[in-house]
Amino acid sequence: MITVRKSEERGHADRGWLNSHFTFSFADYHDPAHMGFRSLRVINEDVIQPQKGFGAHAHRDMEIITYVLEGGLRHRDSMGSQHIVGPNTIQAMSAGTGVVHSEFNASSTEPVHLLQIWITPEQEDVEPSYQQISFAPAEKQGHLKLLAGPEHIEGAAFIHQDAHVYACVLNPGEKIERTIKPGRYAWVQVASGDLVVNEAALHTGDACAISNEVKLAIEGAADGVEFLLFDLA
Repeated sequence: MITVRKSEERGHADRGWLNSHFTFSFADYHDPAHMGFRSLRVINEDVIQPQKGFGAHAHRDMEIITYVLEGGLRHRDSMGSQHIVGPNTIQAMSAGTGVVHSEFNASSTEPVHLLQIWITPEQEDVEPSYQQISFAPAEKQGHLKLLAGPEHIEGAAFIHQDAHVYACVLNPGEKIERTIKPGRYAWVQVASGDLVVNEAALHTGDACAISNEVKLAIEGAADGVEFLLFDLA
């Protein structure tokens, strides 16, 4: 079964310096029908204006993943990490017993466009950690590039949950297939462009929840597509 979550049905907040779309309930947006999917709790699409951002604030017991689509994001945290995150990079932070961090647009002239993802961990009170891994764009062209998962694999971030996060770029008409193992689920989130998952057509900002499917046939449409795929327990 494939259940489509249309972009225009998401929650929305525009604070001037921050324009956000919420796939699941978050902050002032609350929809009991969209509280998350399996361990996937948050997918926020944020556009942050130059030199603006989120001041120091605390998290705990959450796997927080940031995927930048355009621009650069300046990260600082209580573990001593200070980095700028750009496209073709996975940033993953295990909040665990508690961490304080801030995220600001690194540019004084251009906005930063990103997806912020929260995944609930399998265990609480782990030691906080920060990971940032960059990769060549070719690694996600026509292939599912592993960004994060529960194994220690070179080139991917480790997270404390039985969930795998992939990125992929497909040209128009380019196809890939993905087998879904019995008892597992998937979520596809379109970052930009158009695709078809089996017979479901998705566009920029759209997503779909996938259950009781054996195989996914994914094809880039129109001008092509960049998307994230979550393989979930």
